[in-house]
Order: sequence, then structure tokens, then C-alpha cells
Amino acid sequence: MEDRIRLEHGAGGEVMEELLREVVLKTLTLKSAGGIGLDALDDGATIPLGDRHVVFTIDGHTVRPMFFPGGDLGRLAVSGTVNDLAVMGAEPLALANSMIIGEGLETDILVRILKSMDSTAREVPVPIVTGDTKVVEEKIGMFVVTAGVGLAEHPVSDAGSKVGDAVLISGTVGDHGMALMSHREGISFETELKSDVAPIWSVVKAVADEIGWENIHAMKDPTRGGLSNALNEMASKANVGILVREEDIPVRPEVKAASEMLGISPYDVANEGKVVMVVPKEHAEDALEAMRRTERGKEAAMIGEVIEEYRGKVLVSTLIGGRRFLEPPAGDPVPRVC
Repeated sequence: MEDRIRLEHGAGGEVMEELLREVVLKTLTLKSAGGIGLDALDDGATIPLGDRHVVFTIDGHTVRPMFFPGGDLGRLAVSGTVNDLAVMGAEPLALANSMIIGEGLETDILVRILKSMDSTAREVPVPIVTGDTKVVEEKIGMFVVTAGVGLAEHPVSDAGSKVGDAVLISGTVGDHGMALMSHREGISFETELKSDVAPIWSVVKAVADEIGWENIHAMKDPTRGGLSNALNEMASKANVGILVREEDIPVRPEVKAASEMLGISPYDVANEGKVVMVVPKEHAEDALEAMRRTERGKEAAMIGEVIEEYRGKVLVSTLIGGRRFLEPPAGDPVPRVC
């Protein structure tokens, strides 16, 4: 492990995982409250409570710029925390909001961020019930840390994939990361790139209502490190192979154009309003249709399956008929993306 922290250590991917495993997990000794704990490096933790489970998660948001096409810091903060609860099978019950504000920030900006948080929370719906505010001398703009509590009847981890399962995604990939990068670089297209930032509880619940929580074997929201990192984590934790079909992975034409111009794969950049879901093959079509009936899942697709070969690895069946490994990125190539 390096002796200094770099920006890449917080960007998802292999570099961040090294930091978590070699520093965080080796230093903190009490990591579980009886359910899924810190050791699992999942999207949250579970705490058994009678015949149900409390799910708890926390997330820091340092995105730059604070306002971007399709969203802003406030919408990102609420969506990110709600989505971490959702992919563990938990209905969001309440959020906490901690704001670290740099001296000199315009009050109007603070109000805009808070209004955005409020409107996004109403979409779910989930109340923001408590919080904390600090002002620092540094000209940082504003950082937001949100924590969330949810309740799950049947918790779902990202480690439950089984050979023969189908892999689904609730919509197009690369939208958030490419929208931010294009905005920062001043690249414009005929169709504006917009972030997909949104809460996805409605998508997850629709599938659970259709096929049952017990038939959702694994879930993950492909944020930092994108689809590549999410799939690799799921394959590694379950010790299975995952094969996805390039032709079936939905990518918007403008995102594809931006990725080619910037030399960045849309599979490697963050999404903030999508879920990767693994379900038994016999329930895949029903799950897919349930996703497509929701507002946030209209472009859902079945992109691959879980295989016995190449355990711990992800393969892509390419458009020209070959296969290649889909490696996890060292870190998200778009810094300060969430």
C-alpha cells in the first residue's frame, strides 16, 4: 500500500479496493452488527431485527461541478443513498443530511441544493429527518454526506449470483460519467448528454413485487467504476463467471460518440440511476418486463448470464463474434463524479 492517499483511492475500482482492504478493514476490528457487515464491502450493512433487517448506509458526495446536465449535488446525494438501500432490498425509511460548506458560498446555491434534495426525496418518498451543518474556511464550495436507514424483509447482497442466472440492467450505461466529462471539457453534441441521476427504489420494488425478493439473487448500482467494476465485483464475490453480450448492453448514441472522442469506455464510468440485477433464468423475462413498466426502467435489457467458466472474471461477447475479458478499471476515469 502506498504511503500517501491519491485521488484514485476514492474513485472506485481496484485502487480503491486496495485502500479498503489493506487499510480500512485491517484497522477497524468491529465490523458487523450480526448481519452483512463492513467485511462484505457491500452497498450497506444489515442489522437483524426480529424477522426483518434494518439496512444502514452512508455516502459522501463531492461532485464537481455542483450543477451539471440532468442533475446537481442535492439530487445526487439523495439518489445515491436511496439507491444503496434499494440494491440491498430495503425500502428507504429515513435519511440524514450532513453539509460541509465552504466559507463564501452564495446562500442562493445552498437553497437550490436543498430544494433539489427535497424534491428528489419526495419522489421516493423518504423523509430527511436529521442532519448537521459545518462551515469551514477552505473555499470548497459544498460537500454533502447522506446516511440512510431502510427495512428489508429479505436482504439482497451483491455476492449471491448463481451459475445459470440471467444478468439484467435497468437502462443505458455511461450517462452520468460522460455527461459530466463532456460538460467539463465543453464538448457539445446535437443531443445534450444528461446524467441519469435518479432514485431507483421504484424499479427494484416492481421486480420484487413481480418475482419475489427470494428470486433476486444479487444487485448492485454501477456507480464509481461503472458497469465494468460492478460486474467484476459481483463475479469475484460469488466466485462465478459472468458473460455479457456487447450488442445487448444499452448505450445512447451520444454517449458512445463522447466515449470515442474522449477515449473512455462507457462501461467504465459512473451511472447514478441504474441497477444491475441477477435473477434466475426462469424469472428473467418477468423481471425485465417489470422493470420496463416503471418510469426509470423503460430501457432495461437482459445483457448476459452467469457461467461456470472463468470464475471471478467477466467476459464480453463482442460485436464481431469474439470474446474478451472486461477488466475492472483502476479507478473511475472521471474524477469527482459523485
